[in-house]
Amino acid sequence: MRTVISGAGISGLALAHRLAALGGEVVVVERAPGPRPQGYMIDFFGPGLEAVEAMGLLPAFERAAYDYPEGHLVGEDGRRRATLRTKGFARGRLLSLMRPDIEAVLAEHLPAEVEVRYGVALTGVDERAGGVAVTLSDGAVLEADLLVGADGIHSTVRRLVFGPEERYLRYLGLHTAAFTFDAPDVHAATRRAFCLTDSADRQMGFYALRNGRVATFLVHRSADPALPDDPREAIRRAYAGLGWVTPRALEQIPPAEEIYYDQVAQIETPRWSSGRTVLLGDAAYAVSLLAGQGASLGIAGAYVLADRLAHAPSIEEATAGFERMWRPVVEERQRNARSLARWFLPSSRSDLRIRRVVLALSRVPFVTGFVTSALTGKDVRLADILPGTPVAARTRP
Repeated sequence: MRTVISGAGISGLALAHRLAALGGEVVVVERAPGPRPQGYMIDFFGPGLEAVEAMGLLPAFERAAYDYPEGHLVGEDGRRRATLRTKGFARGRLLSLMRPDIEAVLAEHLPAEVEVRYGVALTGVDERAGGVAVTLSDGAVLEADLLVGADGIHSTVRRLVFGPEERYLRYLGLHTAAFTFDAPDVHAATRRAFCLTDSADRQMGFYALRNGRVATFLVHRSADPALPDDPREAIRRAYAGLGWVTPRALEQIPPAEEIYYDQVAQIETPRWSSGRTVLLGDAAYAVSLLAGQGASLGIAGAYVLADRLAHAPSIEEATAGFERMWRPVVEERQRNARSLARWFLPSSRSDLRIRRVVLALSRVPFVTGFVTSALTGKDVRLADILPGTPVAARTRP
């Protein structure tokens, strides 16, 4: 089977890896000129970690990971206001990885026969009897048995095949950004734990990296979903006056092309496939950073889709089976994320105080379990979704 995957991000690369391992012919096309350096720190756990282990990539993921045993909420004066133990807020193992590092591990371990074309955009999709023809911006036309749209929340494949983005995007009232910068004083202040500003309506987080740089992610409320023309100025304006180390970070904002900036949104599509085209990851079911599991659900979803393609009688039955198995999981995560928006970014001082109290109580085992369920949703094992497969054999105790 020949598959064209649009998008060389986490979901697309994971699917390419798995399909090639199962004997498929795979071409990945990506509009960016190369791997994207922009991104933020991800807490990676759950079914995606099971899939990574079954794919034989867990050692590489562990080498790329960072260890932040604690997180601190820090006030404008630099004083710690609350502490949380990171490992207590995920069932099982948790790895903290920069998003570009996840993509790099997946790309480095792609089977040699996978073809990746950077710097080309998908411009047309033509469904044909028994296949699909994909037109690219360089004039090339690729014939395939299946087209996979793994091209993110603003998916071109979804727009061309399923219709305008406005039909499917649910804006959650937040903007987010991420960048890395050099500031030895900030690195020293944040090197033992990840740190979040204890602030309402806007928040900055800091992670000290191995190379002496600091990664920061930012989120703030905005009634307007439109993205700014100048993200650097928008960031300076939105986060001015937060105190502590934030002025140093704002001084070090890199050029716009080195900044990740987007809406915080979810994608809700009534169907994930149409003929020989199927959506995967954020293109089909973005859960938003409020859920904190987008990378895990993208990789696990790729594993489920590849399994169905390998075992179903037809491509159409495979994509339908994938959606039937995986949709309940991601929809539960989406609902959970929306319900937690108030606590992810409190909007008042009273909400800030409540969050501090909950974090203080989270050291009590019973409360930890309750908070973990509230934050991560139901415990889903990929091994239970795909019993009798390699993922079940490799990840069950």
